[in-house]
Amino acid sequence: MTMNTPKPNPPKRADQIAKSLEDMIFQGEFADGDRLDEQRLAERFGTSRTPVREALQKLSVSGLVAQIPQRGVFVQQPGPVELMEMFEVMAELEAVCGRFAAIRITDEALDQLRHANQLCQQAVDEGDTDGYYFHNEDFHRIIYSQSGNRFLEQEARRLSRRLRPFRRIQLRLRGRMRQSLDEHLAVVQALTDSDPEGAGNALRDHVAVQNEKFHHLMNSFEDRGSAPEKARAERPEGGSRRRA
Repeated sequence: MTMNTPKPNPPKRADQIAKSLEDMIFQGEFADGDRLDEQRLAERFGTSRTPVREALQKLSVSGLVAQIPQRGVFVQQPGPVELMEMFEVMAELEAVCGRFAAIRITDEALDQLRHANQLCQQAVDEGDTDGYYFHNEDFHRIIYSQSGNRFLEQEARRLSRRLRPFRRIQLRLRGRMRQSLDEHLAVVQALTDSDPEGAGNALRDHVAVQNEKFHHLMNSFEDRGSAPEKARAERPEGGSRRRA
């Protein structure tokens, strides 16, 4: 079956800034509670305030920042317990999507999943984590849709958006993209075999590993003294929150 090969569109400036800010937050350059000033960020990134504002809105959706009226935008990372709970729920939502999809998925959608995996393979070969995540999101969205349950699909997509930065950054761990792709192949095999339990278990394990890898990556930042917890610990007692 011949399929058009979707390629990531050139990233918008707001998307580029959002990813840069995600990295800065995860690596501790901006600590929990720091105010992110639009004008200063615009100067830092050499752009107008509009793409910075759009980037901050994207981070607000994922919960990495809080937009407080009359005060500004502040870094607001979920705590480890909250993050673990979100990953647990995401794992179960994806498992249900997989079980339903194993019964309801179309042949065309199976072909789309295989094609998405081919593009993920290309990204692995090129060491392109952003490209991998782009096609990875397509892979998961197809499964949500093929669950045949609109409410479930909407809830899965909503929480997936909330976890996007955390799921994206764990792909930077050495060997993680290859491991993730192997997990995708196991999901597709279970769906092809019309195996609800197999598909559900494969997707649940896939998301559980993402949670484990994310925390491993955060621990590596902390070991290098650059985690947000380290930044908070080093903030001068009684000092004002740093502005960006």
